[in-house]
Amino acid sequence: MGTPRKQRRSFTRPKHPWRTERIQEERELCKKYGLTNKREAWRAKSDLGRVRQQARRLLADTTEEAEKEKREMIAKLNRWGIDIKSVDDVLGLSVEDLLERRLQSIVYRRGYANTPKQARQFIVHNHVYVGSHKVSVPGYIVLAGEEEKVRLADNIKVEKSVRGAEEEPV
Repeated sequence: MGTPRKQRRSFTRPKHPWRTERIQEERELCKKYGLTNKREAWRAKSDLGRVRQQARRLLADTTEEAEKEKREMIAKLNRWGIDIKSVDDVLGLSVEDLLERRLQSIVYRRGYANTPKQARQFIVHNHVYVGSHKVSVPGYIVLAGEEEKVRLADNIKVEKSVRGAEEEPV
């Protein structure tokens, strides 16, 4: 985190801001996962890039320390709920794999909300618990052991709309 005077972005912006294909991909991600802006997609892409860069570095290294880091990396991704058997599998990950682990996606997928935007609203308004803790951050990465502990507050009732009943959760 550091000192507040030295706040820095935790993501990298695209090098070519007006490429149509990239804009369309980001728009689809924002719509599918209920992201408020493209910065959230950029953040997930940057996180994935850092993990993949570390995996490439570890694959090239053959020391004992590298083997230990490989095991730690695999354990970390498995704790996140991303099923990885080896470091080679890390290179096959996509941005969607990370976005699926967000609290907002899990609340929507479990049927607590009719849309991803509604899931975000429930989270921001402090209606979602992970275990016994209120979580108000839609981008919170839900660990594999916490996934079954996600629940809505007792006073919240979600009515399935006609449109919501026809749609399949992500």
